[in-house]
Amino acid sequence: MPNQNDRTIEQGCCLDEATRLEYLNAMDIQPWCLKHQPDAPLQITSLPDDQVSAVDDSHQPEVSDVVDKPVTTDISSLGWESLKQVVSQCQLCELHTLRTQTVFGTGNPDADLMLIGEAPGEDEDRQGEPFVGHAGHLLDAMLQAIGLDRQKVYIANVLKCRPPDNRKPHTSEIVCCDAYLQQQIKLVQPKIILALGRIAAQHLLVSHETLAVLREKKHTYNGIAMRVSYHPAYLLRKPIEKRKSWQDLLAVKQLLNNS
Repeated sequence: MPNQNDRTIEQGCCLDEATRLEYLNAMDIQPWCLKHQPDAPLQITSLPDDQVSAVDDSHQPEVSDVVDKPVTTDISSLGWESLKQVVSQCQLCELHTLRTQTVFGTGNPDADLMLIGEAPGEDEDRQGEPFVGHAGHLLDAMLQAIGLDRQKVYIANVLKCRPPDNRKPHTSEIVCCDAYLQQQIKLVQPKIILALGRIAAQHLLVSHETLAVLREKKHTYNGIAMRVSYHPAYLLRKPIEKRKSWQDLLAVKQLLNNS
């Protein structure tokens, strides 16, 4: 028959801290503790551009610390070069073990229009630039149709690393990259955001509605006018939807003309 001490151990939630430590010590078990206190997130302060290389990978939270919760690292004071350096060293999720390089963003950092896609593909991972390859060529043509090119807009993705086999991003990966995207939007200060594809649209709008529903509505994102359209890669598979995409581009052009 178990004695009183056995029953106390089984009811571990009833042990006070001193008693718990006494039992662990008797069993030669080292007590565990959190590496980072949840109420004291790591801080990354703004660095001069000539010192940004001093950012140390060892100060990044471990994957197990962040995979199921938003990034708590403060990057809100970083400029473009510092932010890009931090992204290039990011190890917040397992995608960093698979990438060739991070895909930060490209275009005019003072653009009125910011395009946000889903994640890098194989071509993007190899070249380090978003929307290249066949999808990139189509996007270039779409922009030219409304009198723009990629040097006049700013282009970024929700994820900065390529998911294996171009699979859809996992929620935990999106969470890990979110602070980077938010800071990019803050730095660009666009007048209009065009979300390309379901993943980007649902993430930015915190919505589970379908792309078909979202693209029919007018949106704002933190006070910025926002439209939703199809991802160029989807249009390559479903060219019949290009007419709808053209309607979305015309709506964006009208917003730009009125801004």
